[in-house]
Amino acid sequence: MQADEDLRSRYAFAETLIDEAGRLALDYFGRVGELEVHSKGVQDMASEADIAVEQLIRSRLEAAFPEDGFLGEETGHSSVGASGIWVVDPIDGTQPFVSGLSSWCVSIAYVRDGAVAFGLVKSPPSDELFVGGRWFAATRNGAPIRPHPGRSVADGPTYLGASSRVSPERLVSVLDRLLRADGMFLRSGSGALGLCDVACGRLVGYIEPHINSWDCLGAVAVLNAAGCRVTDFLADSDALLEGGRIVAAPPAVFEQLDAILGR
Repeated sequence: MQADEDLRSRYAFAETLIDEAGRLALDYFGRVGELEVHSKGVQDMASEADIAVEQLIRSRLEAAFPEDGFLGEETGHSSVGASGIWVVDPIDGTQPFVSGLSSWCVSIAYVRDGAVAFGLVKSPPSDELFVGGRWFAATRNGAPIRPHPGRSVADGPTYLGASSRVSPERLVSVLDRLLRADGMFLRSGSGALGLCDVACGRLVGYIEPHINSWDCLGAVAVLNAAGCRVTDFLADSDALLEGGRIVAAPPAVFEQLDAILGR
């Protein structure tokens, strides 16, 4: 089965749009010391770059596809009951971004009829574009990608996502189980990039007790297309707006990581 014309046109539009958004974000990154930054909570912030990039993406999408819904980290949502919804994080990894680190990206996902149809994740600092979807191949800069060949968490590093929405006690217990299983962990500050690193085999897995939809859905589409096993994030009807837990890994490692993360 192939993607229909409406889906193909949205995918092509999104490819052009994420490139434009990435260039704008990179321009702001080049003068990051001059930006206005405000706190949204513990270890959670937004800069004028986040707002400007999301406004660019939102205005382009609303002009091209006015019938679609929109959900963005910075500007909120409109028509989330629509059959097609764009889910956007203009700069995933704002903390690294404002700190002058390169682990940030732009993420765009398109959800149709309750499922992720396709997603795109652009890393402007490394000039990498990850794309994939139900009817679209998983690629990095146009080249096919595949997950890690490992069979257990001992075969490679695992990304352990963390945020102030989860208690330190919960995270420490997850870390303890991972280390006792001979696993190793890392965290770069961008969930979308960490998930894409699983899709292309750089990491053996990704676990996080709670992640927001805009941080992960672009990468979830890439993971699914690459042949990884991923938590059915949207199975919970509240997850689009409220977020949820996530596990992503090669099929052989998924159950082990799912047990390590726990509930």
